[in-house]
Amino acid sequence: MLGIDVVTRRLYEAPPDGFVAARAAAIEDARKAGDRDAAKRLAALKKPTVAAWVVNLVALRRPELIEELVQLATALRAAQRELRGDELRELSTQRRKFVSSLVDAARRLAVEESGAGAAKLPLGDVEATFTAALADPEIAGQVRSGRLIRAVSYAGFGEVPRPRLRLVTDADADTGADPDPDPAGEPAAPEPSQPRETARERAAEEQRRREDERRRRKNDLRRRELERDLTTARADERRADGRLERAEEAEREAGHLVEDLDAELAELERRRTEAVADVARRKLARRTAERDAAAARRRVGDVQAALDELEPP
Repeated sequence: MLGIDVVTRRLYEAPPDGFVAARAAAIEDARKAGDRDAAKRLAALKKPTVAAWVVNLVALRRPELIEELVQLATALRAAQRELRGDELRELSTQRRKFVSSLVDAARRLAVEESGAGAAKLPLGDVEATFTAALADPEIAGQVRSGRLIRAVSYAGFGEVPRPRLRLVTDADADTGADPDPDPAGEPAAPEPSQPRETARERAAEEQRRREDERRRRKNDLRRRELERDLTTARADERRADGRLERAEEAEREAGHLVEDLDAELAELERRRTEAVADVARRKLARRTAERDAAAARRRVGDVQAALDELEPP
């Protein structure tokens, strides 16, 4: 069996109308080879749209163009961050020309691979995806992978965050200095000497100490309870994540089954259409044969009648 990376590349290189059948065959090969992990990873692959497939072709067949796209995107972001206007205008012009050349390369690859006419290709979505890749590094990474499953777009090209500015007042400017303890400029009056601690104050202090101790013990007890709850919650989370993963896998398999059945139904419908057309052709041939047979019988009757009318020799 071929490596999973090779199989995956072939799946995303081929036209998407054959993706479901090719993926099912690859999964079956992996299962026969006893590679359950590969079968699971292949089952998780999603069918790309036509626009995504066209972009994937460029990434897989012409990776040097995608690297050039990444370099241009980096230069654009640097020019925007540093507000280099002249360079930014030049790079923007270069960006438009480069995107056009990418779309043209994508069109040629798609026509060569599928044999379909360029008019049927969603080149507008392809262009939007390349433009988005220039603006967003994450999208560029998805394009570079060659495993894009749908076209993407970008709401605004190269938005550079601006610093938040506000008016600085005189009061703000003074906040960095030490506050003046006496705005009038007069020296602060000395604090009166503290009276001797009384028995009542000592009792109040002891009471506060005991209350602080009770709160501390109560907090410690509550903390231990919460830590036990956290341990239990984390265990529940792991079990729930496991159930979720199994449910998602089951959902993917069910979705793939539906896709496979849809493909089979489409094939059966095509064969039924051909069979109906064949029945119509055969019915027409049968009616033609009936007319020919009837004409031949009439001819036999006419000849026989002519023979009967002749006088005997």
